[in-house]
Amino acid sequence: MTALDLLDLDPSLSEEERQIRDVVRRLVDDRVRPHVADWYEEGRVPARELAREFGKLGLLGMHLSGYGCAGASAVAYGLACQELEAADSGVRSLVSVQGSLAMYAIWRFGSEEQKQRWLPPMATGEAIGCFGLTEPDHGSDPGSMATRARRHGDDWVLTGGKMWITNAPIADVAVIWARTDDGVRGFAVPMETPGVTAREIRRKMSLRASLTGEIVLDDVRLPADAQLPGAVGLKAPLSCLTEARHGIVWGAVGAARDCLETTLAYATTRTQFGRPLAGFQLTQAKLADMAVELVKAQLLALHLGRLADAGRLRPDQVSVGKLNNVREALAIARQCRTILGANGVSGEYPVLRHANNLESVLTYEGTSEIHQLIVGQRLTGLSAFA
Repeated sequence: MTALDLLDLDPSLSEEERQIRDVVRRLVDDRVRPHVADWYEEGRVPARELAREFGKLGLLGMHLSGYGCAGASAVAYGLACQELEAADSGVRSLVSVQGSLAMYAIWRFGSEEQKQRWLPPMATGEAIGCFGLTEPDHGSDPGSMATRARRHGDDWVLTGGKMWITNAPIADVAVIWARTDDGVRGFAVPMETPGVTAREIRRKMSLRASLTGEIVLDDVRLPADAQLPGAVGLKAPLSCLTEARHGIVWGAVGAARDCLETTLAYATTRTQFGRPLAGFQLTQAKLADMAVELVKAQLLALHLGRLADAGRLRPDQVSVGKLNNVREALAIARQCRTILGANGVSGEYPVLRHANNLESVLTYEGTSEIHQLIVGQRLTGLSAFA
């Protein structure tokens, strides 16, 4: 039990869950932590190399079954996300976009041929996927997407563009969502297809250790079997987002924990006015409040994970988790920064890097406002989206 485990939650995990968590933690400590500050500062990340290493450990699509996937529990996947994001949100995004968005979409909605073609190499990290839903002019309102897919003989022709797409600059396949005459449909689009271009988005102030891109689709001709046959309507991509948001609920806990662990170590060793910072009442009040919010977020993540494993997790419950845990993680990161003083803005410490990353996590896969409306609709039975 660590000092931050105020409620002694560790025994509530199974032995297998603890083993998975600890294996991922060791990998992150060895492969990510020594380098991530430089990756962040330089705006780069060896994503393909990391994907292969994560694939060897079975982290890619680990909560899916078959096709080379590990078939792990939702809680085990959540714990892996927690450890990945404790190092950096961008590294967790690499894994969750690969597994919970791109792979999950193909696994749930794809044909058997599509699953056999893409999922095994994606599980090993030999193939990288991305998920194209957000557009330059349509973020929180995907139902207004402008990307179109039209029939041309037996083929499909896609035209449009997607924006802020994680993994796009190096992806081998993109799951693209487009409007058709019969509603929204999904397509597995090989990135080498003529007419597909991906441009890396640079000068980001957040998620700098993550590759983000814009995808342009210029009359991209695809065979009929590129369509995901089970993806019918907007509910299909939204169900993928629900899947990925569950990982975010856990990942935010990891970022907050790393901030608080760093700050607790700093406050107990940094001396001011003849005593450690942690010896001052104001500092202890901050630490206590943050530790309480952290353990509440951990309890919420664990409860949602158990619901998912029981097959009883609802999308609005995931919204409760993302709304609370990301919001509280960001508040913890900002408060930790105040205790570190000027050192809080230094790249030698991870706190401001986590805070900057969490600004993106607060926005993507549903802003706080969107999740407030989802929870509000659950409470009132009334939609306030329009």
